[in-house]
Amino acid sequence: MTGRWRAGLPGAIAIAAVVLAGCGAGTSAGTVTPSGTALPTTALSTAPSTSASTGTTARTTTRTAVRTTTPRTTSATRTTSGPPGTTTTAAPGVPAGMAGADLTVLPSSARVVALTFDAGANADGLASILGTLGATGAQATFFLTGDFVDTFPARARTIAAGGYTIGNHTQDHLDLTTLSDARVDAQIASAQARILAVTGQDPRPWFRFPFGARDSRTIADANDRGYACIRWTVDTLGWKGTSGGQSAATVETRVLDGLRPGAIVLMHIGSNPDDGTTLDADALPRVVAGLRSRGYTPVSLDSLLS
Repeated sequence: MTGRWRAGLPGAIAIAAVVLAGCGAGTSAGTVTPSGTALPTTALSTAPSTSASTGTTARTTTRTAVRTTTPRTTSATRTTSGPPGTTTTAAPGVPAGMAGADLTVLPSSARVVALTFDAGANADGLASILGTLGATGAQATFFLTGDFVDTFPARARTIAAGGYTIGNHTQDHLDLTTLSDARVDAQIASAQARILAVTGQDPRPWFRFPFGARDSRTIADANDRGYACIRWTVDTLGWKGTSGGQSAATVETRVLDGLRPGAIVLMHIGSNPDDGTTLDADALPRVVAGLRSRGYTPVSLDSLLS
């Protein structure tokens, strides 16, 4: 369940990649809330789109009602400020080729898949997920909200202690396209601070928008803080639960049917609030086995930077 339900690369990976994680097999056509209700399509129609074949980004109309007039600085020079007497730190640059887009395809032609898990509402499926990842040696990336980290600090530390990549999913899992630049910045900065304080791990440079709701303005806001925006290729829909017509079998099928080199899969840690199911966790052993039987290796997003 996304959110309240409750992320030119160097080396051989600098070739073409995907993000299995989505609101639709192979597309980002559907954005849904934890209850399965579609968000207004305008939240997505204003976002830039990235061509998998060319890597170019087409920008459409941006939201301007809440745009500030302060000139935007680049992530390479932007600093974060605190109270008088505190130290300011420069935000790291966005990885090459990832600025200005909410990536559904990562640059890798290798048979790798990034399994990603969003955490916001509860941690009901986490023990099972970590058990499967540990037993199979599969890598994964976890996008945490600051609220999740504060509510489940021990669980967040367990994720970090396992060596898994952690990304930023905002503090409160709000639709950022409805917020001013200042509030967007605060949502990203607060989550970053809480994740770092609790887990000791800096979530940069990986960021995922709550509900998948984004536009070119909010993408630029995230980039300014040193984040690459990571969407997905496939949404398992496991968050819908059995009450939403899903099963562990449908989760497995969606992932395997959406396979392509570099794909990123969107899964969730929490349980469905209506039926209590944790379908992504339940399906994970067969998902990992299915990936490997087809010659794919589950990797973390951090592996793209090595």
